[in-house]
Amino acid sequence: MAEPGRDPGREPEVRDIPVSELLARRAAELSLEKKCDDVTILDVRGLTSVTDFFVLATADSERKAKAVYEYIVDELKHDDERPLHVEGADTLHWILIDYVNVVVHIFMPDERAFYDLESLWGDAPKHILKSLGTEGTEGA
Repeated sequence: MAEPGRDPGREPEVRDIPVSELLARRAAELSLEKKCDDVTILDVRGLTSVTDFFVLATADSERKAKAVYEYIVDELKHDDERPLHVEGADTLHWILIDYVNVVVHIFMPDERAFYDLESLWGDAPKHILKSLGTEGTEGA
């Protein structure tokens, strides 16, 4: 029996999802699990050769920033993903977790507003995660 609203003679479109995109989505979901705000994925593949995706998240306290950072690193270790480098874990105002093709940024609100990576990388397609399982897309 055909699904309602689907052409029975046409197969659904299937696309390969790059590992870096899956990693970015996973890191974003993990930050949402720890109640971060304004979780956004920037797809910078066509704009830089440094990385494929930025994951941006805002923590409303240093304690939350530390918890989110530790949670992401610990959970991704279960997927055999380990960061190449981590910056800011000592100050907790802007933590950068570098997974090479995905860079996770955990900001305190003032730092996120000041550095405004969304504007700096304004040409990048944006995927805003509102809560687990919901995603909106903006951008190029």
